[in-house]
Amino acid sequence: MKLVVSGRPPRDHPVEVVERKGLGHPDSICDALAENLSRNLCRHYLDRFGEILHHNVDKALLCGGSAAPAFGGGHVLAPIDIHLSGRAVGVVGNCPIPLDDMAIEGSRIWLRENLHALDADRHVRLHNAVRPGSQALTELFGRGRSGAGKLLANDTSIGVGYAPISALEFLVLRLEGKLNGRMRAAHHPAWGEDIKIMGVRHGMGVVLTIACAMIDRHIGDVEDYRAETAAIADLARTLAAEHGFDDCHVEVNAADAADPTSLYLTVTGTSAEAGDDGEVGRGNRINGLITPYRPMSLEAAAGKNPVSHVGKIYNVLARDIAEAVVAKVPVVSHAECLMVSQIGKPVGAPVLTHVSVETRDGSPADRLEGVIGDIAAQQVRDVAGLVDRFVSGAIRVC
Repeated sequence: MKLVVSGRPPRDHPVEVVERKGLGHPDSICDALAENLSRNLCRHYLDRFGEILHHNVDKALLCGGSAAPAFGGGHVLAPIDIHLSGRAVGVVGNCPIPLDDMAIEGSRIWLRENLHALDADRHVRLHNAVRPGSQALTELFGRGRSGAGKLLANDTSIGVGYAPISALEFLVLRLEGKLNGRMRAAHHPAWGEDIKIMGVRHGMGVVLTIACAMIDRHIGDVEDYRAETAAIADLARTLAAEHGFDDCHVEVNAADAADPTSLYLTVTGTSAEAGDDGEVGRGNRINGLITPYRPMSLEAAAGKNPVSHVGKIYNVLARDIAEAVVAKVPVVSHAECLMVSQIGKPVGAPVLTHVSVETRDGSPADRLEGVIGDIAAQQVRDVAGLVDRFVSGAIRVC
Protein backbone atom coordinates (compact mmCIF):
# COMPACT_ATOMS: atom_id res chain seq x y z
CA MET A 1 0.00 0.00 0.00
CA LYS A 2 1.46 3.34 -1.03
CA LEU A 3 0.85 5.77 1.83
CA VAL A 4 1.18 9.54 1.63
CA VAL A 5 0.75 11.67 4.76
CA SER A 6 0.52 15.44 4.44
CA GLY A 7 -0.66 18.47 6.37
CA ARG A 8 -3.87 20.30 5.63
CA PRO A 9 -4.81 23.91 6.31
CA PRO A 10 -6.99 24.61 9.37
CA ARG A 11 -10.73 24.37 8.84
CA ASP A 12 -11.67 27.95 9.53
CA HIS A 13 -14.19 28.51 6.77
CA PRO A 14 -16.57 31.34 7.68
CA VAL A 15 -19.30 29.57 5.68
CA GLU A 16 -20.49 25.95 5.79
CA VAL A 17 -23.28 24.20 3.89
CA VAL A 18 -24.69 20.80 4.91
CA GLU A 19 -27.67 18.96 3.41
CA ARG A 20 -29.46 15.72 4.20
CA LYS A 21 -32.22 14.06 2.21
CA GLY A 22 -34.40 12.13 4.62
CA LEU A 23 -35.80 8.64 4.61
CA GLY A 24 -38.77 9.32 2.32
CA HIS A 25 -37.06 11.52 -0.26
CA PRO A 26 -37.29 9.87 -3.72
CA ASP A 27 -33.49 9.65 -4.02
CA SER A 28 -33.22 8.16 -0.52
CA ILE A 29 -35.94 5.62 -1.33
CA CYS A 30 -33.93 4.48 -4.37
CA ASP A 31 -30.73 4.21 -2.32
CA ALA A 32 -32.51 2.28 0.42
CA LEU A 33 -34.19 -0.18 -1.95
CA ALA A 34 -30.93 -0.84 -3.82
CA GLU A 35 -29.05 -1.50 -0.58
CA ASN A 36 -31.93 -3.59 0.77
CA LEU A 37 -31.82 -5.75 -2.37
CA SER A 38 -28.04 -6.21 -2.06
CA ARG A 39 -28.39 -7.29 1.58
CA ASN A 40 -31.18 -9.72 0.70
CA LEU A 41 -29.09 -11.20 -2.10
CA CYS A 42 -26.10 -11.57 0.23
CA ARG A 43 -28.18 -13.36 2.85
CA HIS A 44 -29.78 -15.66 0.28
CA TYR A 45 -26.45 -16.54 -1.30
CA LEU A 46 -24.89 -17.20 2.11
CA ASP A 47 -27.80 -19.31 3.34
CA ARG A 48 -28.02 -21.38 0.18
CA PHE A 49 -24.44 -21.57 -1.10
CA GLY A 50 -22.27 -20.54 1.83
CA GLU A 51 -20.78 -17.50 0.11
CA ILE A 52 -21.79 -14.17 -1.40
CA LEU A 53 -21.98 -14.38 -5.19
CA HIS A 54 -21.37 -11.69 -7.75
CA HIS A 55 -23.90 -8.88 -7.86
CA ASN A 56 -24.15 -5.12 -8.25
CA VAL A 57 -27.69 -3.81 -7.97
CA ASP A 58 -26.77 -0.14 -7.65
CA LYS A 59 -29.20 1.15 -10.25
CA ALA A 60 -32.75 2.19 -9.40
CA LEU A 61 -35.08 4.79 -10.84
CA LEU A 62 -38.22 6.19 -9.23
CA CYS A 63 -40.77 7.82 -11.56
CA GLY A 64 -43.21 9.92 -9.59
CA GLY A 65 -46.94 9.39 -9.78
CA SER A 66 -49.88 11.75 -9.51
CA ALA A 67 -52.01 12.69 -6.50
CA ALA A 68 -54.76 15.03 -5.35
CA PRO A 69 -54.15 15.83 -1.66
CA ALA A 70 -56.85 17.55 0.38
CA PHE A 71 -57.41 18.49 4.02
CA GLY A 72 -58.82 15.43 5.76
CA GLY A 73 -57.59 13.05 3.06
CA GLY A 74 -57.04 13.04 -0.68
CA HIS A 75 -56.28 10.41 -3.30
CA VAL A 76 -53.40 8.97 -5.30
CA LEU A 77 -54.42 9.22 -8.94
CA ALA A 78 -51.51 7.37 -10.55
CA PRO A 79 -49.02 5.12 -8.73
CA ILE A 80 -45.31 5.63 -8.31
CA ASP A 81 -43.18 3.45 -10.60
CA ILE A 82 -39.90 2.10 -9.19
CA HIS A 83 -37.49 0.26 -11.47
CA LEU A 84 -34.79 -1.89 -9.85
CA SER A 85 -31.85 -2.72 -12.07
CA GLY A 86 -28.34 -4.12 -11.95
CA ARG A 87 -26.51 -7.41 -12.24
CA ALA A 88 -26.70 -10.55 -10.12
CA VAL A 89 -26.12 -14.28 -10.35
CA GLY A 90 -29.55 -15.74 -11.13
CA VAL A 91 -28.77 -19.44 -11.50
CA VAL A 92 -26.25 -21.72 -9.80
CA GLY A 93 -26.11 -25.09 -11.55
CA ASN A 94 -29.75 -26.13 -11.71
CA CYS A 95 -30.76 -23.88 -8.80
CA PRO A 96 -32.59 -20.69 -9.82
CA ILE A 97 -32.30 -17.62 -7.59
CA PRO A 98 -35.65 -15.87 -6.92
CA LEU A 99 -34.42 -12.47 -8.13
CA ASP A 100 -37.90 -11.24 -8.94
CA ASP A 101 -39.26 -12.06 -5.48
CA MET A 102 -36.30 -10.48 -3.72
CA ALA A 103 -36.47 -7.32 -5.83
CA ILE A 104 -40.26 -6.87 -5.76
CA GLU A 105 -41.36 -8.32 -2.43
CA GLY A 106 -38.24 -7.22 -0.58
CA SER A 107 -38.83 -3.65 -1.75
CA ARG A 108 -42.49 -3.79 -0.83
CA ILE A 109 -41.60 -4.89 2.70
CA TRP A 110 -39.17 -1.99 3.08
CA LEU A 111 -41.80 0.48 1.87
CA ARG A 112 -44.38 -0.87 4.32
CA GLU A 113 -41.95 -0.67 7.23
CA ASN A 114 -40.60 2.80 6.53
CA LEU A 115 -43.29 4.97 4.88
CA HIS A 116 -46.26 4.93 7.22
CA ALA A 117 -48.80 6.72 5.00
CA LEU A 118 -47.89 4.95 1.76
CA ASP A 119 -49.88 1.90 0.70
CA ALA A 120 -47.12 -0.24 -0.76
CA ASP A 121 -49.63 -2.40 -2.64
CA ARG A 122 -51.79 0.32 -4.22
CA HIS A 123 -49.57 3.38 -4.43
CA VAL A 124 -46.48 1.79 -5.98
CA ARG A 125 -45.66 -0.36 -9.01
CA LEU A 126 -42.36 -2.21 -8.69
CA HIS A 127 -40.41 -3.46 -11.70
CA ASN A 128 -37.44 -5.86 -11.64
CA ALA A 129 -34.79 -5.47 -14.35
CA VAL A 130 -31.89 -7.27 -12.61
CA ARG A 131 -29.94 -9.35 -15.14
CA PRO A 132 -26.87 -11.65 -15.06
CA GLY A 133 -23.48 -9.95 -14.90
CA SER A 134 -20.89 -9.95 -17.67
CA GLN A 135 -18.69 -13.00 -17.96
CA ALA A 136 -15.52 -10.96 -17.38
CA LEU A 137 -16.66 -9.32 -14.14
CA THR A 138 -18.26 -12.50 -12.83
CA GLU A 139 -15.02 -14.39 -13.51
CA LEU A 140 -13.00 -11.65 -11.79
CA PHE A 141 -15.24 -11.88 -8.73
CA GLY A 142 -14.87 -15.67 -8.63
CA ARG A 143 -11.10 -15.43 -9.09
CA GLY A 144 -10.87 -13.24 -6.02
CA ARG A 145 -13.07 -15.54 -3.95
CA SER A 146 -10.81 -18.51 -4.75
CA GLY A 147 -7.50 -16.67 -4.54
CA ALA A 148 -6.28 -17.46 -1.03
CA GLY A 149 -8.52 -14.85 0.53
CA LYS A 150 -7.27 -12.01 -1.69
CA LEU A 151 -10.45 -10.23 -2.71
CA LEU A 152 -9.95 -8.48 -6.04
CA ALA A 153 -11.31 -5.00 -6.75
CA ASN A 154 -13.93 -5.06 -9.46
CA ASP A 155 -13.46 -1.41 -10.36
CA THR A 156 -10.91 1.40 -10.50
CA SER A 157 -12.41 3.88 -8.11
CA ILE A 158 -11.95 6.48 -5.37
CA GLY A 159 -13.13 6.50 -1.77
CA VAL A 160 -12.92 9.44 0.61
CA GLY A 161 -13.66 10.08 4.27
CA TYR A 162 -13.02 12.63 6.98
CA ALA A 163 -13.26 13.10 10.73
CA PRO A 164 -14.60 14.47 12.91
CA ILE A 165 -17.94 15.72 11.66
CA SER A 166 -18.70 19.35 12.43
CA ALA A 167 -21.32 20.69 14.83
CA LEU A 168 -23.54 21.67 11.90
CA GLU A 169 -23.18 18.24 10.29
CA PHE A 170 -24.09 16.58 13.57
CA LEU A 171 -27.07 18.91 13.97
CA VAL A 172 -28.44 18.14 10.50
CA LEU A 173 -28.06 14.39 11.02
CA ARG A 174 -29.64 14.49 14.46
CA LEU A 175 -32.53 16.72 13.39
CA GLU A 176 -33.56 14.47 10.51
CA GLY A 177 -33.15 11.48 12.82
CA LYS A 178 -35.47 13.08 15.38
CA LEU A 179 -38.07 14.01 12.78
CA ASN A 180 -38.10 10.53 11.25
CA GLY A 181 -37.27 8.56 14.39
CA ARG A 182 -40.41 9.36 16.35
CA MET A 183 -43.28 6.96 17.08
CA ARG A 184 -45.14 7.94 13.94
CA ALA A 185 -48.56 6.59 14.78
CA ALA A 186 -48.70 8.45 18.09
CA HIS A 187 -46.42 11.46 17.70
CA HIS A 188 -47.14 13.88 14.86
CA PRO A 189 -48.55 11.37 12.35
CA ALA A 190 -48.99 14.32 9.97
CA TRP A 191 -45.23 14.48 9.38
CA GLY A 192 -44.27 12.49 6.30
CA GLU A 193 -40.91 10.77 5.90
CA ASP A 194 -39.93 12.92 2.91
CA ILE A 195 -37.84 15.44 4.84
CA LYS A 196 -34.96 17.48 3.45
CA ILE A 197 -32.75 19.73 5.56
CA MET A 198 -30.34 22.37 4.31
CA GLY A 199 -28.11 23.90 6.95
CA VAL A 200 -26.14 27.06 6.15
CA ARG A 201 -23.70 28.47 8.68
CA HIS A 202 -22.17 31.94 8.46
CA GLY A 203 -19.88 32.40 11.42
CA MET A 204 -21.91 31.05 14.33
CA GLY A 205 -25.26 31.98 12.81
CA VAL A 206 -27.24 29.15 11.20
CA VAL A 207 -30.17 29.04 8.79
CA LEU A 208 -32.04 25.74 8.63
CA THR A 209 -34.38 25.26 5.68
CA ILE A 210 -36.55 22.20 6.28
CA ALA A 211 -38.96 20.61 3.82
CA CYS A 212 -41.44 18.13 5.26
CA ALA A 213 -44.20 16.49 3.23
CA MET A 214 -47.35 16.79 5.37
CA ILE A 215 -49.94 14.01 5.29
CA ASP A 216 -53.37 15.34 4.45
CA ARG A 217 -55.56 12.83 6.33
CA HIS A 218 -54.10 14.07 9.64
CA ILE A 219 -54.63 17.77 8.91
CA GLY A 220 -58.07 19.34 9.05
CA ASP A 221 -57.32 22.87 7.88
CA VAL A 222 -54.69 25.57 7.42
CA GLU A 223 -54.46 26.18 11.17
CA ASP A 224 -53.63 22.51 11.77
CA TYR A 225 -51.02 22.65 9.04
CA ARG A 226 -49.37 25.77 10.51
CA ALA A 227 -49.31 24.15 13.95
CA GLU A 228 -47.43 21.13 12.55
CA THR A 229 -44.82 23.24 10.76
CA ALA A 230 -44.41 25.37 13.88
CA ALA A 231 -43.72 22.24 15.93
CA ILE A 232 -40.96 21.24 13.51
CA ALA A 233 -39.44 24.73 13.74
CA ASP A 234 -39.52 24.61 17.55
CA LEU A 235 -37.74 21.24 17.57
CA ALA A 236 -35.12 22.52 15.15
CA ARG A 237 -34.37 25.61 17.25
CA THR A 238 -34.10 23.52 20.42
CA LEU A 239 -31.64 21.11 18.83
CA ALA A 240 -29.65 23.96 17.29
CA ALA A 241 -29.18 25.52 20.73
CA GLU A 242 -28.02 22.16 22.10
CA HIS A 243 -25.33 22.14 19.42
CA GLY A 244 -24.13 25.64 20.21
CA PHE A 245 -26.14 27.59 17.65
CA ASP A 246 -28.20 30.08 19.63
CA ASP A 247 -28.42 32.30 16.54
CA CYS A 248 -30.62 30.02 14.43
CA HIS A 249 -33.27 30.97 11.87
CA VAL A 250 -35.61 28.18 10.78
CA GLU A 251 -37.86 28.01 7.71
CA VAL A 252 -40.22 25.04 7.32
CA ASN A 253 -41.76 24.43 3.89
CA ALA A 254 -40.44 27.74 2.67
CA ALA A 255 -42.36 27.60 -0.62
CA ASP A 256 -45.74 27.72 1.15
CA ALA A 257 -47.97 30.69 0.45
CA ALA A 258 -51.23 31.98 1.90
CA ASP A 259 -53.27 30.04 -0.66
CA PRO A 260 -54.06 26.58 0.82
CA THR A 261 -53.45 25.00 -2.60
CA SER A 262 -49.78 25.98 -2.38
CA LEU A 263 -49.05 24.12 0.86
CA TYR A 264 -46.74 21.08 0.94
CA LEU A 265 -49.65 18.70 1.48
CA THR A 266 -49.42 15.05 0.36
CA VAL A 267 -51.44 11.86 0.57
CA THR A 268 -48.49 9.53 1.19
CA GLY A 269 -45.85 11.63 2.98
CA THR A 270 -43.47 11.64 0.02
CA SER A 271 -43.17 13.99 -2.94
CA ALA A 272 -42.75 10.90 -5.11
CA GLU A 273 -46.54 10.66 -5.24
CA ALA A 274 -46.84 13.67 -7.54
CA GLY A 275 -43.98 13.83 -9.97
CA ASP A 276 -40.77 14.19 -7.98
CA ASP A 277 -38.46 11.49 -9.31
CA GLY A 278 -35.51 9.72 -7.71
CA GLU A 279 -32.34 7.85 -8.58
CA VAL A 280 -29.58 5.95 -6.76
CA GLY A 281 -26.53 8.07 -6.00
CA ARG A 282 -28.14 11.51 -6.22
CA GLY A 283 -28.59 11.88 -2.50
CA ASN A 284 -26.55 11.48 0.66
CA ARG A 285 -22.98 10.24 0.66
CA ILE A 286 -21.84 7.32 2.77
CA ASN A 287 -21.94 9.42 5.99
CA GLY A 288 -25.57 10.38 5.39
CA LEU A 289 -24.79 13.94 4.32
CA ILE A 290 -24.19 16.13 1.27
CA THR A 291 -21.23 18.37 2.15
CA PRO A 292 -19.85 20.53 -0.69
CA TYR A 293 -17.14 22.05 1.53
CA ARG A 294 -15.79 18.58 2.32
CA PRO A 295 -14.14 15.94 0.13
CA MET A 296 -16.81 13.76 -1.45
CA SER A 297 -16.87 10.82 -3.85
CA LEU A 298 -19.47 10.63 -6.61
CA GLU A 299 -19.74 6.86 -6.16
CA ALA A 300 -23.22 5.51 -5.49
CA ALA A 301 -22.45 3.07 -2.68
CA ALA A 302 -25.99 1.70 -2.22
CA GLY A 303 -26.53 -1.67 -3.89
CA LYS A 304 -22.89 -2.39 -4.70
CA ASN A 305 -21.65 -5.76 -3.52
CA PRO A 306 -19.82 -5.56 -0.18
CA VAL A 307 -17.16 -8.12 -1.06
CA SER A 308 -15.20 -6.52 -3.89
CA HIS A 309 -16.81 -3.28 -5.00
CA VAL A 310 -14.36 -0.63 -3.88
CA GLY A 311 -16.82 2.15 -4.76
CA LYS A 312 -18.61 1.01 -1.62
CA ILE A 313 -15.83 -0.46 0.50
CA TYR A 314 -13.24 2.32 0.15
CA ASN A 315 -15.65 5.09 1.08
CA VAL A 316 -16.33 3.36 4.40
CA LEU A 317 -12.70 2.35 4.86
CA ALA A 318 -11.44 5.89 4.21
CA ARG A 319 -13.89 7.26 6.79
CA ASP A 320 -12.82 4.60 9.30
CA ILE A 321 -9.15 5.46 8.79
CA ALA A 322 -9.81 9.18 9.29
CA GLU A 323 -11.83 8.50 12.45
CA ALA A 324 -9.19 6.14 13.83
CA VAL A 325 -6.40 8.67 13.22
CA VAL A 326 -8.29 11.39 15.10
CA ALA A 327 -9.17 9.00 17.94
CA LYS A 328 -5.71 7.48 18.36
CA VAL A 329 -3.33 10.35 17.60
CA PRO A 330 -4.00 13.07 20.21
CA VAL A 331 -2.15 15.80 18.33
CA VAL A 332 -4.42 15.40 15.27
CA SER A 333 -7.58 17.51 15.32
CA HIS A 334 -8.89 16.73 11.83
CA ALA A 335 -8.10 14.08 9.23
CA GLU A 336 -9.08 13.37 5.65
CA CYS A 337 -8.39 10.15 3.77
CA LEU A 338 -8.49 9.36 0.06
CA MET A 339 -8.06 5.85 -1.31
CA VAL A 340 -7.63 4.72 -4.92
CA SER A 341 -8.18 1.18 -6.20
CA GLN A 342 -7.18 -0.56 -9.41
CA ILE A 343 -9.45 -3.13 -11.02
CA GLY A 344 -8.15 -6.67 -10.68
CA LYS A 345 -5.77 -5.82 -7.83
CA PRO A 346 -6.43 -6.97 -4.23
CA VAL A 347 -8.92 -4.85 -2.31
CA GLY A 348 -6.40 -4.86 0.53
CA ALA A 349 -3.71 -3.27 -1.65
CA PRO A 350 -4.92 0.20 -2.68
CA VAL A 351 -2.86 2.00 -5.31
CA LEU A 352 -2.77 5.04 -3.04
CA THR A 353 -3.84 5.94 0.48
CA HIS A 354 -3.45 9.65 1.17
CA VAL A 355 -4.10 10.90 4.69
CA SER A 356 -4.00 14.63 5.30
CA VAL A 357 -4.16 15.90 8.86
CA GLU A 358 -4.43 19.11 10.82
CA THR A 359 -2.40 19.12 14.04
CA ARG A 360 -3.42 20.96 17.16
CA ASP A 361 0.04 22.41 17.75
CA GLY A 362 1.01 23.04 14.14
CA SER A 363 3.60 20.27 14.16
CA PRO A 364 4.58 18.82 10.75
CA ALA A 365 2.33 16.02 9.54
CA ASP A 366 5.16 13.99 8.03
CA ARG A 367 6.45 13.25 11.54
CA LEU A 368 3.28 11.22 12.06
CA GLU A 369 3.74 9.02 9.01
CA GLY A 370 4.74 5.96 11.04
CA VAL A 371 1.81 5.95 13.46
CA ILE A 372 -0.70 6.93 10.76
CA GLY A 373 0.71 4.23 8.50
CA ASP A 374 0.20 1.63 11.23
CA ILE A 375 -3.41 2.77 11.76
CA ALA A 376 -4.19 2.70 8.03
CA ALA A 377 -2.56 -0.70 7.57
CA GLN A 378 -4.59 -2.18 10.42
CA GLN A 379 -7.84 -0.84 9.00
CA VAL A 380 -6.99 -2.24 5.56
CA ARG A 381 -6.10 -5.64 7.03
CA ASP A 382 -9.52 -5.74 8.65
CA VAL A 383 -11.36 -4.90 5.41
CA ALA A 384 -12.93 -8.37 5.12
CA GLY A 385 -14.68 -7.71 8.42
CA LEU A 386 -16.71 -4.97 6.77
CA VAL A 387 -18.72 -7.57 4.85
CA ASP A 388 -20.69 -8.82 7.85
CA ARG A 389 -21.43 -5.23 8.89
CA PHE A 390 -22.76 -4.40 5.43
CA VAL A 391 -24.88 -7.54 5.25
CA SER A 392 -26.36 -7.00 8.71
CA GLY A 393 -27.19 -3.36 7.94
CA ALA A 394 -24.86 -2.11 10.67
CA ILE A 395 -23.18 0.21 8.16
CA ARG A 396 -25.49 2.87 6.77
CA VAL A 397 -24.64 3.89 3.23
CA CYS A 398 -27.19 6.67 2.75
